[in-house]
Amino acid sequence: MAGGVFAVRRDQSRQYDGRPTAYVVLACTVAASAGLLFGYDIGISGGVTSMDDFLQKFFPVVERKKKEPNSQYNNYCKYDNQGLAAFTSSLYIAGLIATFGASYTTRIWGRRPTILIGGFSFLVGAGLNAVAMNLPTLICGRIMLGIGVGFGNQAVPVYLSEMAPANLRGGLNMLFQLATTIGILSANLVNYGTQRLTPWGWRLSLGLAAVPASLMTFGGLFLPETPNSLVERGYLEQGRKVLEKIRGTTNVALEFEDLVQASDIASRVEHPFRNILKRRNRPQLVMAILIPAFQLLTGINSILFYAPVLFNSLGFGTNASLYSSVITGAVMVVGALVTIATVDRWGRRFLFMVGGIQMVLSQVVIAIVLQAKYGPHQVSLEKSYSALVVVFICVFVAGFGWSWAGLGWLVPSEIFALETRSAGQSITVSVNLLFTFAIAQAFLAMLCKFKWGIFLFFAGWEATMTIYVYLFLPETRNVPIEEMSSLWREHWFWRHIVPAEDDDDVKPDTENHFEDPLHTLQLAENAI
Repeated sequence: MAGGVFAVRRDQSRQYDGRPTAYVVLACTVAASAGLLFGYDIGISGGVTSMDDFLQKFFPVVERKKKEPNSQYNNYCKYDNQGLAAFTSSLYIAGLIATFGASYTTRIWGRRPTILIGGFSFLVGAGLNAVAMNLPTLICGRIMLGIGVGFGNQAVPVYLSEMAPANLRGGLNMLFQLATTIGILSANLVNYGTQRLTPWGWRLSLGLAAVPASLMTFGGLFLPETPNSLVERGYLEQGRKVLEKIRGTTNVALEFEDLVQASDIASRVEHPFRNILKRRNRPQLVMAILIPAFQLLTGINSILFYAPVLFNSLGFGTNASLYSSVITGAVMVVGALVTIATVDRWGRRFLFMVGGIQMVLSQVVIAIVLQAKYGPHQVSLEKSYSALVVVFICVFVAGFGWSWAGLGWLVPSEIFALETRSAGQSITVSVNLLFTFAIAQAFLAMLCKFKWGIFLFFAGWEATMTIYVYLFLPETRNVPIEEMSSLWREHWFWRHIVPAEDDDDVKPDTENHFEDPLHTLQLAENAI
């Protein structure tokens, strides 16, 4: 297909008929409930690991260190324990491994079965954690939760991007991030309440993960499969019927034609992970690696995982630290709502850059305050400076909440062609979980070594990624998901990397049975 023809098709595809329907909003809301689990797991571990009963049972060395006079230990090093870090990080290394299996099920079985597998794994993990009597059982529960994260994070962003119409794709995809932030806030509220329930409050905190897991699993039973997945797997008539239902019209010929043509290419790709390495997919591959890496290098998970631990290290009491965590969780929810309202109006690039600048400034202020006012053996910060730290942590969380929090999942899920979409999402999830694991495992040691400098470390990365977005990320707002590849040929940098559309490199990685897409479309119409 020549470049000029492609441009015409792109203009036509912008005129897809249809309207936002209650059916598609309901389906996307149910699918996005997977974010509740992801957020709950992020938020719950930090509060649990600051509870004395939990530490006494599984990590008595940390519990004794926590109760020693501050003069005995550097304030920043009280919780420096690799076993404690492994409790948090084991979930994410399991998710990293699981996402490769999820890539297979997403493509071969569909998005909906992958979501159901994730929900079932969450249920098993929540049960194991709630009844754990020893550390191996506790870690096994975290591993099952990690498998759920791998499958859920693989399938749900793709599901949302494929179900949503182009002009609402950003807002509907951001439902996943909204659910994630609600999960974090819920976890912080649960921890605030269960800390008083000795000696089993931590069991309730961990076991309540079964509630969002049930919503995800049983809700998933009633989800429709996406039209893209149905067409990709050869169910053309069902795919068209679902497309008509979610668009609220029978006039879906243009959009269905694009789906069939994309599916024709996808069906001839035998090795999607090999195909994704080709030059025409180079920009998407780079984005699938760097965007989730940058998302974690903001340092947000350090705050979300270890917020109570971090606030305790800064001299806040246990109640005050959990209360501060609730505040940051509420700020995340507000940030997600802002993104939903603005992402399809202001665009991805604008929110990325504004949020990045906000995060840099807030991290620098926090580092300055701690360097000047909080020594390694000081009992606590003065109240005024404690309040200032909390305020700027909230400013940081807000900046992340309406930029990299949701956009870090949205953009990678919408830029890949159908033939590499499951592989691309698998890479995105894998990189995200790899960096989540690394930072979760290393943060307590980094806090001990870097002290206040940890905030400058993350501020440097935030500045780097903001510049990267400005230079290398094209705007994807309102571009139909099957027409996204033209962006790279129009970009000042990527147009030198991506070949012309009539280049031989554009051919699929297998030449067998190369049929004309229009012939495939005609067969589809005849079948219908």
